[in-house]
Amino acid sequence: MDMFAVDDEVAQWEVALLPLRGAARLPLLLPLAWHMRQRDSARADQLAAEAQSLLGPDDVAGRARMQLVRAEVQWLNGSLDAAEAQAQQAFATLCASGDHAGCADAHWLQAWIAIDRGDHGRRDTELELAMAAAETAGDSKRMRIIEAVTGRWEILRNPTESQYWTERLIHSNGPDFRLLPPDIATWVNDYFGIACSQSGNFGTAAGHYIQCYEKALETGQLRAAITAATNIGEDYTNLNNHQASLEWMQCALDLSRPTGWPRSVGASLMHTADTMRRLGRIEAAEELLREALDILAPISGARSYAIALQYLGDLSLDKSDYMGALDAFTRLGARAAALQQADFFTVAKRGQAHALSGMDRPEEALAAAHEAVRLAAEQNNVYHEILALRVLALIHRRHQLPAPEGMTELNASLHYLHKAIAVGATIDGYTLPGELLDAVAHEYALAGSYQQAYETALAARAAWDKTHSEEATNRAVAMQVHHETEHARAEGQHHLELAALEARRAELLQQTSATLERLSVIGQEITAHLDASAVFDVLNRHVQALLPAHTFAIYLHDAAAAALLRAFGLEGGAPLPTTVIALDSASSYSVRALHERREVYVEDLSKSDFYNAVPGTCHNLSGLYVPLLAGDRALGVMTVQSQTVSAYGERERLIFRTLCAYGAIALDNAEAYRQLQNAQTQLVSQEKLAALGSLMAGVAHELNTPIGNSLLIASTLQQKTAEIETQMNGAGLRRSDLANYIADSKKASELVMRGLTSAADLVNSFKQVAVDRTTEQRRMFNLQQVTHEIVATMMNRIRNANHAIEYDVPDGLAMDSYPGPFGQVIANFINNALLHAFENRQHGQMKLSAAPHGDNRVVVTFSDNGNGIAPNHLTRIFDPFFTTKLGQGGSGLGLSISYNIVTSLLGGQISVASGPDGTTFTLELPLTAPEHEDSGPAAIYH
Repeated sequence: MDMFAVDDEVAQWEVALLPLRGAARLPLLLPLAWHMRQRDSARADQLAAEAQSLLGPDDVAGRARMQLVRAEVQWLNGSLDAAEAQAQQAFATLCASGDHAGCADAHWLQAWIAIDRGDHGRRDTELELAMAAAETAGDSKRMRIIEAVTGRWEILRNPTESQYWTERLIHSNGPDFRLLPPDIATWVNDYFGIACSQSGNFGTAAGHYIQCYEKALETGQLRAAITAATNIGEDYTNLNNHQASLEWMQCALDLSRPTGWPRSVGASLMHTADTMRRLGRIEAAEELLREALDILAPISGARSYAIALQYLGDLSLDKSDYMGALDAFTRLGARAAALQQADFFTVAKRGQAHALSGMDRPEEALAAAHEAVRLAAEQNNVYHEILALRVLALIHRRHQLPAPEGMTELNASLHYLHKAIAVGATIDGYTLPGELLDAVAHEYALAGSYQQAYETALAARAAWDKTHSEEATNRAVAMQVHHETEHARAEGQHHLELAALEARRAELLQQTSATLERLSVIGQEITAHLDASAVFDVLNRHVQALLPAHTFAIYLHDAAAAALLRAFGLEGGAPLPTTVIALDSASSYSVRALHERREVYVEDLSKSDFYNAVPGTCHNLSGLYVPLLAGDRALGVMTVQSQTVSAYGERERLIFRTLCAYGAIALDNAEAYRQLQNAQTQLVSQEKLAALGSLMAGVAHELNTPIGNSLLIASTLQQKTAEIETQMNGAGLRRSDLANYIADSKKASELVMRGLTSAADLVNSFKQVAVDRTTEQRRMFNLQQVTHEIVATMMNRIRNANHAIEYDVPDGLAMDSYPGPFGQVIANFINNALLHAFENRQHGQMKLSAAPHGDNRVVVTFSDNGNGIAPNHLTRIFDPFFTTKLGQGGSGLGLSISYNIVTSLLGGQISVASGPDGTTFTLELPLTAPEHEDSGPAAIYH
């Protein structure tokens, strides 16, 4: 029995088995159970159990083969102990019965169990025994498969063996792997994918992995297909084609999640997490990676778990969590020692060096980085050696360390960056990465060598352009391999088709490369918008330009309504009305695409089960429906439809999938931005209400004194009036008493008038400030008067805090602007000083001054003699929600609001300077603020 069978054979057995009953099923049950073990492991287990119940006691080899099926199912499900016990029992029976091919399969399975345990010594032993058993059986197919797998693990342990194993596999299989049987081609291409990835040839590696993926699916090797998909995604990530990478990671997840196999699901999650990290989606990456680590925990000895540790370390470095990064890379180093796989040693040391540098342990960081460089050089791994040299440059930039021996450059950072360039130059055809040359240019600029910085920056630009072109070619080659494989399998004329396609290869590669480059530019345009309607318009424009699109529509998922709502739609150039599709609709392709989270393509809608157009519209004939996915969330569905049958080939579907991926990112960003704006609006409203409350408290306090004094004097006058009335009605009123009463009344009247006049002035000031603060009313105003009113409203808080303020604003500075928002800015400065500058201090002094600047501008400065702002906070003080007093009275919005008011509404500029002697804010404002605006249809198939 072969190790693997192609889909056509399995399908024939499935059909032939259906009418059979009882023992008549046995001849088909045995091969079907064996070859279903990864196609559908649960069903394979059921078929094996049925076969065991039908097998006679003398058919020990058949029983052992079925036991091996059940052992493999347990291995896939992560039950390594149970799998190994069953595999050993099956092996003993197979050997006793003289089934050497079966013995080879038992050793093969035990080798993979050892791999998931991290016991690579046992793996090597089992692979050697499998090779010996296959050789005894005279089975050349098994021998070539085992040889390729042995080679893959050998070059992971010792990359310098790559040339030997490459020549050996070419000798065994020939130079054209497209001619190989699919079961052998799976593992030979897997080997060459690893070999190319180790040498940094990621485009060619992706091509080999795509062939591995296709052949693995064709021969029922689902775990190998999942691994190949994640490796393709990783190679595309290294080519900076993150959209293609995520597509392959999604493919791996779609294959692995239904199986529940921990190693496959965990690996798919962790590789997706790393791609998300490189896209800057740190939170999503961390969530996926944590889930992957939990799933992989039972097989923590496997290589997959070590890769997850590497990704965890890189994620921690991106978060500046150097302690966490050091822990992850230290654990990776321990796993590298156990696994004896060379690439992990280099990565672990390089990561430890970066983390130690961030923890201000430069000597240890330096030693670790040098060790990483040495290991990479020994392994001839240019990619890792360049990364390690760049870490050395980073360490010397961050820390004052002795210059390295033989340094001829301006500084140590340049020394190591040039060494990285020299390492890259040793490889024929190697293109220096643009980011490396950018780093060199940056160092020259810091060192003051601007001519060299300029020249290196030009070289960096050229390298970026060349790398982009090469990456596009690599991606096109990988897509061409995929196309060739699919076409050859469909036609069944592999060799003839390859010959026919050769003439078209150059043209197709050129077209594909141009398409990918154009899609990249389009993606930048789509994702640049933060408004959903703008995203809709851009998507529609590019869909109409790139695809046959009689109908284009975007549906958004409304969880509350349990429906899809058409947010945008055009058909025949005319807008489509709003449509609501219930999520329980059984006749909607859009709902199916959303639920199944996959593309739905109907080549001929007239022959489909749901040929029902929206009432009042005519019929389209082909439709493509793709879900809008943002991580694990489905935002909605995009659909494009045509009035011709089979309008969308592979190229058109690739374009539409790419546009959908960009659209999902842009719409997700737009929704997040909308929510942020709402949150900021609410917080600003709360800030205004708080300011108004503070204003009213100030009003109450300031009015209390003059009105209280007036009340006291009025009551005294009332008492004296009663006394004079008693004297007048009594024995008699003396002239002197009347004169005293008149004098007291005159003085009391003056005091009452003075108090009430002061209160009236305050009321007028408070009224104007309150109106200005609660509205953005534009008017002409005198800057000195408004400044006096603002300070008056704040004096209560200033005096209570035992501080003082003085202001120097010349009279006659007239402004046509917004006094309320201007006052809010000054009030925020005062509040900021009271909360931060004078913490644990008394008798603080603030000063507010203004002076004309040119013909039509004014400079306003606010200073305090407080504690000053820490240098590491100075660049962040205008950021929303940044505060060092969170939960202690600081919202983190005051200075952010002030910045927005000054630069947007008032049309000016704001700057800050701070030191140990205090802080000064400077506003440069125009006397005249800029002007501001008040604040016949066709069918669609869903």
